[in-house]
Amino acid sequence: MKRIGMLTSGGDCQALNAAMRGVVKTFINSGEEVEIFGFLAGYKGLIYSNFQMLTGKDFSGILTKGGTILGSSRTPFKTITEPDENGVDKIEAMKHTYHKLGLDCLVILGGNGTHKTANLLRTEGLNIVTLPKTIDNDLWGTDMTFGFQSAVDIATNVIDCIHTTADSHRRVFIVEVMGHKAGWLTLNAGMASGADIILIPEIPYDIKKVVKAIKKRQERGSGFTILAVAEGAISKEDAALSKKEYKKKLEKRTHPSVSYEIAEAIQAEIGMEVRVTVPGHMQRGGSPCPYDRVFASRLGSEAGKLVLKGEYGFMVGYKNREIVKVPLEDVAGKLKTVDPDATIVKEAKMLGICFGD
Repeated sequence: MKRIGMLTSGGDCQALNAAMRGVVKTFINSGEEVEIFGFLAGYKGLIYSNFQMLTGKDFSGILTKGGTILGSSRTPFKTITEPDENGVDKIEAMKHTYHKLGLDCLVILGGNGTHKTANLLRTEGLNIVTLPKTIDNDLWGTDMTFGFQSAVDIATNVIDCIHTTADSHRRVFIVEVMGHKAGWLTLNAGMASGADIILIPEIPYDIKKVVKAIKKRQERGSGFTILAVAEGAISKEDAALSKKEYKKKLEKRTHPSVSYEIAEAIQAEIGMEVRVTVPGHMQRGGSPCPYDRVFASRLGSEAGKLVLKGEYGFMVGYKNREIVKVPLEDVAGKLKTVDPDATIVKEAKMLGICFGD
């Protein structure tokens, strides 16, 4: 009998449940007896030994359910080696829980920070298999992460809806899309919805060129402009600052986010009314789209197969339209960002989309 622990860590997203279901259904259909320990609220459940014993019934009917039945929380990697407020050594506590329960493997679903901690646990001797979850699609070693396509669909729908009111009122609209360090979500949603200007973290913008693009549309007779702006978008001036200088500047920022800063600058230049829409956590919520249901199920199935075969220390990824296993040490600490010279960016520019560069 295998004893398997499962946890979901970091921000939630669509298809977490679908992925876990894929893992467990693979166990059940293999015919091998498996005990499943579901750790609650991410790594916190592993640290404080807060878990539930789960059966196949717990994973029935959750394919279409968003969020995570195990709950989630953020346990920052930068503080993972620091004792908690009660002096608990988090790493030792997780190892203790793992060995106390006699686990054969931990199946961990999460994004960048989650994978850093997962790899650390691997180096501490724990058997780990991970699944790539994030709406940002910024995990190294995989072309796609589950949750991404569902978030693209939601963000695209928001921008689609903004188009009609922007056209009716002859306004400039900014839709702020999630993505602090990577612009995949903003780029794809922006292109899918026909945004006129797309601003992402990887391509620092010149506000003058943004304004020029808006004026050019006005001269052509277009009465409105739609901007898809990543929450991590940054100006060329700010990009030239050191991390310390930029952090200090952010501390003094009077605007709620970069989108409002951009809106104020545009309005001052052209005198045209500018409105900002921030869909926020809507992009993480709701049911997973059909693509994510299939994709997460496939990844979960392959993860289950790795566990049954005793192949540990891997993330189940997706490369060149094939499911692959990627060594955890190759994934942890790396970020997959948009290459400013990528063909998708060049193609977007050929379509007339302005990136502010």
